[in-house]
Amino acid sequence: MARQAAMLTGIAGVVVVALSAWVAATWVLQRATMFPRPPAAPVSPATGRSDVEIIRLGPEGVEAWYLPARNVEGPAPALVFTHGNGELIDYWLEPFSSVPEWGVGVMLVEYPGYGRSGGQPSERSIGRVMAAAYDDLAARPEVDAGRIVAWGRSLGGAAACSLADQRDVAALILESTFTGVRPLARRFGIIGPLVRDPFDNLRVVEDFAGPVLVLHGEHDSIVPVAHGRALAQAAPAAELHVLPCGHNDCPLQGPLIRSWLERTALLP
Repeated sequence: MARQAAMLTGIAGVVVVALSAWVAATWVLQRATMFPRPPAAPVSPATGRSDVEIIRLGPEGVEAWYLPARNVEGPAPALVFTHGNGELIDYWLEPFSSVPEWGVGVMLVEYPGYGRSGGQPSERSIGRVMAAAYDDLAARPEVDAGRIVAWGRSLGGAAACSLADQRDVAALILESTFTGVRPLARRFGIIGPLVRDPFDNLRVVEDFAGPVLVLHGEHDSIVPVAHGRALAQAAPAAELHVLPCGHNDCPLQGPLIRSWLERTALLP
């Protein structure tokens, strides 16, 4: 009996040690997985361009690029765009270079610790940078602070929701965005309390009264289309477009988005 008790105690000890190691590894490694931070060129590709203003946001000096609206008189609307977790703003300068011709300004915002930006990425630090980006735009005389739209792709949708949770954005565009990190983490056996950056986008959308445009790939294997459908269903004023693509192969939906901005009176 004593030998059996000792054996059970030993097994329990091994289980506790293994479980503790798994919890510790999950806690430490999840941000490396969530924020992979691809390498960036040491010199910003926006350097020397007359159509781009390079900005540094917050105490970390996070890089952002501002492309002023063209072909417009008076204060213009503005888009704040945030990209996916395995991307950089470097990837998005050319796709957005013609968007100011719509008569809308664009701010491309990097994440802390990405590219040439200081700091470390987290839900809190990203939220601070997004608020700083909004405040920079709202203070510009050429920007209509009442028509600032948050637009995010994948993780960027979470950054956009974080901004909507802090500032009075006029609208939300959520592309390939998840309802929250916790539902995604459950697919990998990670329970809710272990998620360090939960990004509860569903809650934000439920509380957001403005127009919401949801774009999601029908064949998305990273963030299943059910997340996009749930976000659209939760929003009081949402429009959903399910696209014939996956997660990283959906082209920029410029005409669709421009039409939606016009129909919601955010563009003249």
